[in-house]
Amino acid sequence: MDCALIAAIPHAAPLLGPLAPFGIVSFAVFLGLGYPRLKRQREEIKFNAGLFWAHAVCVVALLLGNLAAQQDFGDWLNSQPGLLLSGAVLVLAVGLAALACVPLKVWLETVRESRPAGEYATLAGIAAWFLRSPSQWLWIQSSAANTYFLQVITFRSVQEVLGFLLPDLVVDAGPFIIGTPRFTVAVGSPCSGIEGLGLVLVFTCVWLWFFRRENRFPQALLLIPCALVCAFVLNVVRIAALILIGNAGAPEVAFVGFHSQAGWIAFTLVALGFSMATQRWAWVKKPVADEGPHGLATLELDRATGESPATGAYLIPFLAILGASFISKSASGYFEWLYPLRFVAAVVVLWLLRREYRTLNWRFGWAAPLTGAGIFLVWIAPEWWVHGDAGGQLRQALAALSPSARIAWIALRVLAAVVTVPIAEELAFRGYLARRLMGREFDAIPFARLTLFSIGLSSLAFGVMHGQHWLVGIVAGLAYAFLLRHRGRMGDAVAAHAVSNLLLAVWVLTRGDWGLW
Repeated sequence: MDCALIAAIPHAAPLLGPLAPFGIVSFAVFLGLGYPRLKRQREEIKFNAGLFWAHAVCVVALLLGNLAAQQDFGDWLNSQPGLLLSGAVLVLAVGLAALACVPLKVWLETVRESRPAGEYATLAGIAAWFLRSPSQWLWIQSSAANTYFLQVITFRSVQEVLGFLLPDLVVDAGPFIIGTPRFTVAVGSPCSGIEGLGLVLVFTCVWLWFFRRENRFPQALLLIPCALVCAFVLNVVRIAALILIGNAGAPEVAFVGFHSQAGWIAFTLVALGFSMATQRWAWVKKPVADEGPHGLATLELDRATGESPATGAYLIPFLAILGASFISKSASGYFEWLYPLRFVAAVVVLWLLRREYRTLNWRFGWAAPLTGAGIFLVWIAPEWWVHGDAGGQLRQALAALSPSARIAWIALRVLAAVVTVPIAEELAFRGYLARRLMGREFDAIPFARLTLFSIGLSSLAFGVMHGQHWLVGIVAGLAYAFLLRHRGRMGDAVAAHAVSNLLLAVWVLTRGDWGLW
């Protein structure tokens, strides 16, 4: 779980650079090929809490070293001996995490009994390592700018699209500048869409592996290049739309809001279209049997998707907030003036689905507010030694509003944080994801049976969703999940989450620490 966290540490990131492609690809291939063997040995797989805490100590040591390096107290850490020591701690942390989740005996037996998988994984890792530098030729800029294949194609495609819409189009192919006399942009190497193509490639491969039993092969594999083409086309549309918005007189919206959100909107559309194609297109999806293995009708899972019919009720509120955030951020500059749209979207969806939640226990006990207060203290702890003004722009934007508009915006922001966000996020991450990792009929799994693996992985996803606050987000996710497992009631997790957000809102409003919002 924490390998991804270590990769986000600036001081430790260079240690992963040369070996990351080899290690990640090798492990992914080995895990994919050796998974059947690991699955057969799951009775022997026991979580080792002692090794996990040792792993956590290594992660904390790396974090402290990173903080020391950033504060100029760790000059020795940037020296060769310091980097070697950090590398050793990093390798030890990864090894301890692997042994904490799967015993060494099981790893060795899996390697021995799945021997071809090891060779294939090693070869794939070596190939990834050798291709690391040549593959960057597609998008990394150097003196020969016209040789960047993907960047050139993107630039020329945007030029062709805008040529039909803007009569006064300005084009400078040397530095890849395009726009109008009022607004121009440089189509740099990141704008080529390589990151989006990478995300789409990973998503489509993982999706097809996850639903490999429901899809026909090799037909389903043809959807991958189709998804990549769609991602490329949407990226061209994104750049063209950005220029049109800036030319229309909204450069701040173009650069700050639309530029940052349009890529995620495009990825979401491609992912949604790909998932629907694999589940609805008869040429790709295998037919669903009318009867179960014992001649009885299979009613537990949805016949079209193979998923529990309760999936929508748990995910739609969170997806509604996510979709509303895409719209509000895309139409905003530094100040998200349409933030109340998130609250309205969540309220509407929760009201429409209210009957689906009657089976959940919404009561909560004294442990919930105490847990929420504890998470609040963890959330604000970094503010005691890291002082910044990350919320200065929000403060200025609110000050520029009329008193009534300012009060209304803050009121709806607090209502969303305390009411709709806790319900939607707990339904999605604890109610759905933590149990879906255990089985497709997740709604039949009691909260008290949540496994450490499902809690850890769902908390990691919850933390990553919180951006720069990812670390405390993971801690919060773990706390809410363990409270849910201990009490067995959704109400406890929601109440703890709501108390955390309420106290955080009070802190922001009374101290003016807008960066936490």
